Amino acid sequence: MSDAENQPLSIVEVQRAVTRELDRIAPVIDDLGRLFAAAGHELALVGGPVRDAMLGRHHVDLDFTTSARPEQTERLLGGWGDALWDMGRDFGTIGCRKGEWTVEVTTYRSESYDPDSRKPDVAYGDSLDGDLGRRDFTVNAMAVRLPGREVEDPHGGVVDLAHRVLRTPGRPEDSFSDDPLRMLRAARFAAQLGFEVAPEVVAAMTAMADRIDIISAERVRDELVKLVLAPHPRRGLSLLVETGLAQRVLPELPALALERDEHHRHKDVYEHTLTVLEQSIDLESRLPGGGPDLVSRLAALMHDVGKPRTRRFLDDGSVTFHHHDVVGAKLTRKRMRALRFSNDEVEAVARLVELHLRFHGYGSGEWTDSAVRRYVRDAGEQLERLHVLTRADCTTRNQRKADRLRRTYDDLEARIARLREQEELDAIRPDLDGNQIMEILGIGPGREVGAAYRHLLEVRLDRGPMTEDEARTALLEWWASRS
Repeated sequence: MSDAENQPLSIVEVQRAVTRELDRIAPVIDDLGRLFAAAGHELALVGGPVRDAMLGRHHVDLDFTTSARPEQTERLLGGWGDALWDMGRDFGTIGCRKGEWTVEVTTYRSESYDPDSRKPDVAYGDSLDGDLGRRDFTVNAMAVRLPGREVEDPHGGVVDLAHRVLRTPGRPEDSFSDDPLRMLRAARFAAQLGFEVAPEVVAAMTAMADRIDIISAERVRDELVKLVLAPHPRRGLSLLVETGLAQRVLPELPALALERDEHHRHKDVYEHTLTVLEQSIDLESRLPGGGPDLVSRLAALMHDVGKPRTRRFLDDGSVTFHHHDVVGAKLTRKRMRALRFSNDEVEAVARLVELHLRFHGYGSGEWTDSAVRRYVRDAGEQLERLHVLTRADCTTRNQRKADRLRRTYDDLEARIARLREQEELDAIRPDLDGNQIMEILGIGPGREVGAAYRHLLEVRLDRGPMTEDEARTALLEWWASRS
């Protein structure tokens, strides 16, 4: 984070920023404010849009709170917006779209958790101040009343925002007891906004870390995803480890803080991992879609999680982590499935973890073209992400070594590019298809066709492209050897 981003803001700067943003979104907020007021209801812009307006950030997704009940809100928005939805009705929320704007209006509410419940009990409130008092942090507990645009800040959110600090409206213990997920949100907002977390909030997170166990895996996953995709994920992840929350939601991360051997002959794996994550983020511009990229960041975060399980000390005091790539891939699949990630995400991240060491067999360019083809084949759709992860995994302070590794990987990528141009490497497949195999061998569909196909693929990887006659000869030789 730059020094400029870390500097406190003046109250005047905050006031100017919010005025500019309210003027920009005036076509929506003024119109809605008049609409609800004419129907006898209160309406206020609230939460993230107010906070970000004070930081000079633009929103097209706007959150409002109101005295109106959901059915009343639905009637008002139905005649105003272009499209309406009510998926959040159980929580008092009605949403709509109007042009480029997405609007969600929620009835004043209060909510709390039963000690053994995974879901909040939602009750409607009767005032804006009461609604703000139940929110997670003071910087999110500010509102702008509409249509008059009066700022409501009963808990000092403007001052906390100016000083870039996260506090809770009341006692943090009460806030986290009501909704334990707020402990993860503290880490997430630290990562998103670059804010410090107040000492009393950190203390409550530490004391109440076990309370996170009642939250569903899906809600935990969603917060972790937002944290990892934030501009400063290291800040949020470090806070999770410091407070003990990571031990309960992502235990593989604190497990990387291995005790150092007496000769200090291996790196601090935990700090190395966070550095690899940051370096991976710096390289995201290389990816086709740019960043932030969830799969790439999770792969960086998980790439060494197999090390604690595979660590061995040798007689000379050195340490090894043999097969930590394979073990790490298994642990990655297990953790991501427990957090309810999609199968595609699980397999993509686990594949990168499994392959992250493969490049180190390249030496100074000793790989044959066959080995390069297999590298591309095994990486498949994750090749560009594997390039990023492998480059990011170099954290040595030895500049000569770092430069050598970079040049060597440049060479590997250049070879891949040449082979791709020569052979259409992205779509490696045998030179004969299944129908041709069956015709040449005089067999029908079955396992033997699959075995023949796989053999021809290996031949293709070893020799490069072949003519149909060459492929036919190779197939018949293999078939004869089986007989």
